[in-house]
Amino acid sequence: MSSLAVDYARQNYPRFLDELKALLRIPSVSTLPEHKGDCRHAAEVLGAELTRIGMEHARLIETAGHPLVYADWLHAAGKPTVLVYGHYDVQPPDPLDEWLSPPFEPTERDGNLYGRGADDDKGQVYSHVKALESLLGANGKLPLNVRVLLEGEEEVGGEGISRYVASKPAELKADFALVSDTELFAPDLPTLCVGLRGMIYTELEVRGAKTDLHSGMYGGAAPNPFIAVAQILAKLKDEDGHVLIPGFYDDIIPPSPEELAAWKSLPFDEEQYRIAEVGSRTLVGEAGYSVLERTWARPTVDVHGIPGGFTGAGAKTVIPAKAVAKVSMRLVPGMTTTKAFALYKSYVEKIAPAGVDVEVRLISAGDPCLIPVDNPYVRAATLALHEVWGKDTVFIRSGGSIPIVGDFDRHLGIPSVMMGFGLPDDNIHAPNEKYRLKNFALGIESIIRFLEEAGG
Repeated sequence: MSSLAVDYARQNYPRFLDELKALLRIPSVSTLPEHKGDCRHAAEVLGAELTRIGMEHARLIETAGHPLVYADWLHAAGKPTVLVYGHYDVQPPDPLDEWLSPPFEPTERDGNLYGRGADDDKGQVYSHVKALESLLGANGKLPLNVRVLLEGEEEVGGEGISRYVASKPAELKADFALVSDTELFAPDLPTLCVGLRGMIYTELEVRGAKTDLHSGMYGGAAPNPFIAVAQILAKLKDEDGHVLIPGFYDDIIPPSPEELAAWKSLPFDEEQYRIAEVGSRTLVGEAGYSVLERTWARPTVDVHGIPGGFTGAGAKTVIPAKAVAKVSMRLVPGMTTTKAFALYKSYVEKIAPAGVDVEVRLISAGDPCLIPVDNPYVRAATLALHEVWGKDTVFIRSGGSIPIVGDFDRHLGIPSVMMGFGLPDDNIHAPNEKYRLKNFALGIESIIRFLEEAGG
């Protein structure tokens, strides 16, 4: 592999790592209001760094929430334009007592860098930034035109960037997008993600009496919203994991026989997955489908929280006036967020028990997507990954959702190359999140070689 930019990256890797650690120390938790200033600080740091390395027109773009970061370099006449995407916001670190080292004090341990955002997504964002620095630092120019667009609300639905992309397509004109917010299927196995599940996130509120009531005086006569919520939730899925919402599965586009055969050839150990990643006594889900099918190509319904009522120490015998449940659905190609939510809302209202009023609210939504693999940018990615990792690339789907990928397709008409360098056991969204140091280094080199290949 002969590349001045790769040589630059290797020579400057210790500094790159120190700079990533500084970014990880910023607690840019997008969902918590007390960290609003930290989110802006992270955006400002990234904007300043993009300017320092030679990108142009770097600026913050204000939204109703946390700002976007934009920069570009558009001097490669006749070459394609890539829109580089990532996010600087992170999940809350709770529960803090399960971290082996402080979540916002990045710590090297066993060949990994531990800290909130190390993988999702600051480590991968910084792989982009340092690849661009290496190309500009070594060559004084980029091999193609580049726009960078980073957001600070991916972990809370990404509404700001979604509105911006929908309203400013001319300002984001590009031929393809590069997204590093995914993972390798296994260590040292170069991977491109070509499919994502979509998602709708909802709140289900059930109201009973006009005020909280004493359970001794009113129990047995007054409706209990928590019981009603439990009854509704119990009717969303059967014991075999099949969703009971009428029409929920009607529009699914199943994976092709060729894709299913490719998945079967992947180095996947179901028992290892159960023990090391899930940590449960058994796996659950729809009968007749493999674990990869259930997590990549089948829709789901999940419950995330039931806040309300009395949860303090001791006892308080109260029937609460209302109860809330947070419910999401993962959607697969063929399904739409609008129809899935309408089916869910109608079904919940139909099965609600007597004596309560039900309100179903849509909090956020993102469409599923499939990326065609027969385009020159995917081919360039496979060449670059093979050169850096020494192995053929595997194509996978992800059970997760990256709503912006659908927005890029719908509003900008461009495909996305989802080239991520995390690992399945990186504990994203959980305590002890990590990023493999080797993947940080090779991720930078992979992006350098990909941009060189894509620029011809």
